[in-house]
Amino acid sequence: PAAVGLFGRPSTVTNVETVAVAPTILRRGPEWFAGLGRPGNAGVKLYGISGHVNKPCVVEEEMGIPLRDLIEIHCGGVRGGWDNLLSIIPGGCSVPNLTKEASEKALMDYDGLREVGSSLGTGAVIVMDKSTDIIKAIARLSSFYRHESCGQCTPCREGTTWLSKAMDRFVVGDAKPEEIDMIIEVTKRLE
Repeated sequence: PAAVGLFGRPSTVTNVETVAVAPTILRRGPEWFAGLGRPGNAGVKLYGISGHVNKPCVVEEEMGIPLRDLIEIHCGGVRGGWDNLLSIIPGGCSVPNLTKEASEKALMDYDGLREVGSSLGTGAVIVMDKSTDIIKAIARLSSFYRHESCGQCTPCREGTTWLSKAMDRFVVGDAKPEEIDMIIEVTKRLE
């Protein structure tokens, strides 16, 4: 859209998060913004926190806030207490989920989540307590991606279908152990 966008004219496409923080950066200066967060992960981020928390919310916080602090301070903690935590998806449903142990170490920025094997993604934090059937939760996400795939590339078009069907078999107890390896291999090919 830089050359030809809306009405055939050059257009700028920006997400709302960038637009929302721009006036404050202009008012306070780029040095102020760069001083927030951690080196290499400066600034602020909107985090949408949902799932099994006491008070779901959307909050703007500095990059690098510990994941546990984000949930405790802004959401009143995990429903039933931190010991009731099963897993957290820290950056939207397309990023790897974290165990309770990894969640305790995770810093909410690009480097911090990479260090614990996940990603910041959109900043949509999904908290799951021990009442969650993790197989059903992953099956639901697989079904979502199967439905939402545009179908342009073979790995996504076919891979999401394979994953969804395999996860459905796991939900009802009809899956074979070797399907675990197939799921791992397919997920490595999807972007």
